[in-house]
Amino acid sequence: MTGTAETAGVDASPGVAATPAGDATADVAATPAADGTADVAGSAGGRAALADIEEAMKDVVDPELGINVVDLGLVYGVHVDDQNIATLDMTLTSAACPLTDVIEDQARQALTTGPGGGLVDDIRINWVWLPPWGPDKITDEGRDQLRSLGFNV
Repeated sequence: MTGTAETAGVDASPGVAATPAGDATADVAATPAADGTADVAGSAGGRAALADIEEAMKDVVDPELGINVVDLGLVYGVHVDDQNIATLDMTLTSAACPLTDVIEDQARQALTTGPGGGLVDDIRINWVWLPPWGPDKITDEGRDQLRSLGFNV
């Protein structure tokens, strides 16, 4: 994975597609700093690194494929508001997927628990369908994982 998206008005972490700040999903209070962190009001240390949120989301595994949602390219954007609530713009491989509750529970566990109470106080998932997910969104690491499971990607 390469660097953080650094476009005026855009917040994203490496491997996570940038989403315009100020969109209808959340008021963004987390803005990237020069050191790769985001100012987050209310967090224990005062700053939460977007890369830490992405890394924690790698613990969230798609129950059908057994690959994490970041490497599958299902996380389109991450925003943290001034109440330290993360809004995740996510999609699924299929709009008919019945496992949204499982993925949401895993994401909440990954981001809100742990030493010091977790990275954020709570999460919201904004399920989006545009742009539609496709195999082109899978990271190189995700492709390697799928190939090891016998998928031809």
